[in-house]
Amino acid sequence: MPGPSIWPLNRDRIILLAGSAVITAVAWLYMVRMAAGHARMSMDVGALFAMWTVMMVAMMLPSTLPFVLVFRAEQVHRQARHAPMTPVGLFIAGYFAVWIVFSAACALLQQVLHHEAMLSPMMSAASPVFAGAILMAAGVYQWTPMKNACLRHCRSPLTFLLSDWREGAAGAFRMGAGHGLFCVGCCWMLMLLPFAAGVMNLLWMAGITVLLLLEKAAPGGEWTARVCGALLALAGVYVMYSGIAL
Repeated sequence: MPGPSIWPLNRDRIILLAGSAVITAVAWLYMVRMAAGHARMSMDVGALFAMWTVMMVAMMLPSTLPFVLVFRAEQVHRQARHAPMTPVGLFIAGYFAVWIVFSAACALLQQVLHHEAMLSPMMSAASPVFAGAILMAAGVYQWTPMKNACLRHCRSPLTFLLSDWREGAAGAFRMGAGHGLFCVGCCWMLMLLPFAAGVMNLLWMAGITVLLLLEKAAPGGEWTARVCGALLALAGVYVMYSGIAL
C-alpha cells in the first residue's frame, strides 16, 4: 500500500495525464473538423489565429508533459515540507502564452502569404520553389547550434526546474514562459512546415507531432533531429528542382 507521500503524486500524475489526453484529443478533433471544411474557412486574421492556437495545443501539449509532471512532483514534495503550493496550471499557462504569441505571428504571416499569392486556396505553398525552400530551411535549422541548445533544454526537465525555480504564482508562470521560449526556439521552423505541405494537412501535423516527441523524449533524440533535418533538406532540393508540389 503506497504511503501518503506517494499517493498524491501518483493520483496527480494520473489526473494530469488523463486531462492532457482529453485536451489533446479535443484539439485534434477540432483540427479534423476544420480540415474537413477548410475550403469554407475565413481568411481573416482572427480565424487564422484561432486555427493556429488550436494547432499549437494539439501538437505541443504531449511533448511538454515531462516538464509539467516534474513541476507537479516538485510541488508535492514541497507541500510535504509545508511550503506553499502553486497550481500547475500557472506553469502551463505561461508555456502556452508564448505559443499563443507565436500563433498570432503565424496567422499574420499566413495572411501576408495569401495576399502575395504565395499560398494556394488550399493553404499550401503555391509553387514547388517556395515549398522546397521551406523544407530546406527547416532541414538546415535542425543542425544549428540554436536548435541543439534549445533541444538540450527540452530534454532536461529536471535540470531546468531545479536550476530556474521561482517561487509563487508569478514565478510558476515565468518558469512556464521560459520553457516555452526554449520550446519555440527548438521547434519554430518545424511549425512552419505546414506552409509547404498545407496548413490543414493533418498527416503532416501528426508527423511533426511524433517527431517532436521523439526529439524531446526518446533516446538519441538529438540524432533523430539531425537525421530528420538531412531528410527535410534533401526533400526540399528534390521538390524545388523536380517541380513536384507537395
